[in-house]
Amino acid sequence: MRLTASIFFAAALVFGQPQEHAHSHADHMEHRFDNPEQWAKMFDDPARDAWQMPDRVIAALDLKPGQIAADVGAGTGYFSVRLAKSAAAPKVYAADIEPSMVEYLRQRASKEGLKNMIAVQASAGSPNLPEPVDVILIVDTYHHIGDRETYFRKLAKSLMPGGRIAIIDFKPDSPEGPPKEFRFSPEKFKAEMAKAGYKPSTSYDFLPRQQFLIFVAQASGPVSQ
Repeated sequence: MRLTASIFFAAALVFGQPQEHAHSHADHMEHRFDNPEQWAKMFDDPARDAWQMPDRVIAALDLKPGQIAADVGAGTGYFSVRLAKSAAAPKVYAADIEPSMVEYLRQRASKEGLKNMIAVQASAGSPNLPEPVDVILIVDTYHHIGDRETYFRKLAKSLMPGGRIAIIDFKPDSPEGPPKEFRFSPEKFKAEMAKAGYKPSTSYDFLPRQQFLIFVAQASGPVSQ
């Protein structure tokens, strides 16, 4: 399992990136993102903002000053940097499985003076967050995670009481994204997360290409309607 990068596998076709490190499994995709400078041209392309709507996503997360966020599968830091610079100025753990990405994230935080953004070396089975957080953001990475029930059961230990997991991933009818079998319906996300011990809290439909679902652990807080 390669848990990494806030972007889609089909971009390799659309943008002509190499695909020799991509592999499909029954439940997830593996893909290497081990050239940060090259991937940054795609991940951090300003044109992405038009459909990714990062400011609206971050506003929807409604982080408060003093809270802690994690960007799991942070890639080159598209969301990590924006979270760290947001009005709430949360501590942000930018976790990725690729060592080269983690080093890129460290250097980017240093260059941009973001002392509240900390790069974290993730592993296949865990983002290895050093402390519990209030929000875990997982953008275009869910379909890269293998054995998701086990992964998310363990991940609950990294949430503060009342903490949330926000999942953004490609819609089945998106004009691009991973192969069709790895673009999931809202019902599949909810069913898989239920098996892992979560319930849906909130969903948003303003992203044109992606689902945006928020989950809480079964024992956490009321579910909004």
